[in-house]
Amino acid sequence: MGVTYASMLLASEATGDARYADYTNKRLQFIAEQLPYFRAQVLADPKANTPMRSVVAPHALDDAGAMCAAMIKASRAGGMKANLRPMIDNYIDYIQTKEFRLTDGTLARNRPQPNTLWLDDLFMSVPALAQMGKLTGDRKYYDEAVKQVMQFSKRMFNTQKGLYMHGWVEGMAVHPEFHWGRANGWGILTTVELLDVLPENHPGRPAILDLLKAHAKGLAAQQSGSGFWHQLLDRNDSYLETSATAIYVYCFARAINRGWLDPLAYAPATLLGWNAVATKVTQAGQVEGVCVGTGMGFDPAFYYHRPINPYAAHGYGPALLAGAEVITMIKNHTFEINDSSLQMTQKK
Repeated sequence: MGVTYASMLLASEATGDARYADYTNKRLQFIAEQLPYFRAQVLADPKANTPMRSVVAPHALDDAGAMCAAMIKASRAGGMKANLRPMIDNYIDYIQTKEFRLTDGTLARNRPQPNTLWLDDLFMSVPALAQMGKLTGDRKYYDEAVKQVMQFSKRMFNTQKGLYMHGWVEGMAVHPEFHWGRANGWGILTTVELLDVLPENHPGRPAILDLLKAHAKGLAAQQSGSGFWHQLLDRNDSYLETSATAIYVYCFARAINRGWLDPLAYAPATLLGWNAVATKVTQAGQVEGVCVGTGMGFDPAFYYHRPINPYAAHGYGPALLAGAEVITMIKNHTFEINDSSLQMTQKK
């Protein structure tokens, strides 16, 4: 839901329609208003079954990162009446001081094996840290965000393919290298979110920008002729998946709009991907073709046979992000059919 809240803010910015931002602001306002009641429950009984446990006492990066980043974005946008800072500080404290880490400080999990890195956790931590840097002006948050990206990538980014593996286990000599679509989405979304706020003079910025370019090149090489990307990116017999495609569309469009990627090279693929995603949005507003929540697998069948479901929340935020950023890209560039192919011409 943190991704969805952030995407609604962006949709308002791209369209000028305040109703999108109002949705996020009202939801976050409600959470802030109910927090004292549920905090009292948890303080009285740490095992209390409360729907706001992840807000009061997060126990995984999944609980903290995306919601924290969305709350900071909402606070910075200026539309919030409630003070979200207590919740933001609680989330950041969890990320900074309570989440399990490897000995070098890399954020990790002890499942499904001891000392395991999940690529998903980059997004569940780094954007929140980066946004906290922007909110406070404290460079330590930027430094930690850059450190995490670089330490994940040195273990998990395949420089030959330009793709990330989904998981990495410290005790294994040979790692299960499956290039799961949505995890790679979280990876490239992390670099885009970080570059959005990382100061131009930060010493880590060139390396993050190089990583974005290498990953974008690897992803573009795997796009199918339909515009979608596959569940396992380099296995074309795995199914075409919507949420990963939407994240790549957003990241490519955002990077084009920010001047980080060459629009001549990436804008046509971005529009192809958006046109694919749009076919999966139903008249009822549901997003189809979205893989459900997925753990880390050790064989390809695990990923091949993960179900898709229109109720999987992972598809809605990415679809909104993609649509909003493509609107901005189309406003800023013109396109033509040149020698029978779609090409960008020039900025308006």
